[in-house]
Amino acid sequence: MPHKKIGMRYGNMIPKRIFLTKGVGSSNTELGSFEEALRDAGIAYCNLVNVSSIFPPGAELIGKEEGVNKLSAGQITFTVLSRLSSCEPSRRIAASVGLALPKDRGWHGYLSEHHSYGQDEQTAGDYAEDLAASMLASTLGIEFDPDVAWNAKEDYFKMSGKIVKTTNITATAEVSKHGSWTTVIAAAVLLP
Repeated sequence: MPHKKIGMRYGNMIPKRIFLTKGVGSSNTELGSFEEALRDAGIAYCNLVNVSSIFPPGAELIGKEEGVNKLSAGQITFTVLSRLSSCEPSRRIAASVGLALPKDRGWHGYLSEHHSYGQDEQTAGDYAEDLAASMLASTLGIEFDPDVAWNAKEDYFKMSGKIVKTTNITATAEVSKHGSWTTVIAAAVLLP
């Protein structure tokens, strides 16, 4: 289906605002640690629905505090969510959401989810950001070498004049020596 510019929307399901959040939780159960991570992220009281990776044309990226204040208990809330849990003692876990926005705000951007074992915050975040930027670059017709390191691609993408912003939100944790369940989440929360 061809790309549609901002004025050609159908219905009112296109989000107008998006915020990024992250959380870490620990508990004696996997579900309990997930709930704690959602609380830490400020979104535990919503009914979350996972969606794919499009940042809508014209949507505004807002701060977490402003976004959380726009939510209501029980609200069906669409998210691009990255999640990872483990109870393996001393295991490092990471969850990240990357974001890439085009210069032309009449076009859509991309969100990406990445979760991993063993990566630190910088590595996991760079990977998620690279994923989002690479998806956007391929949509915009920017030719690039996918095997080049992220920092080189980031400079190249921004110099093209077609990609204006890339960022990520990443949560990392290390499971306790006793092996309590630990969950990390990163989310882009889409608001009507």
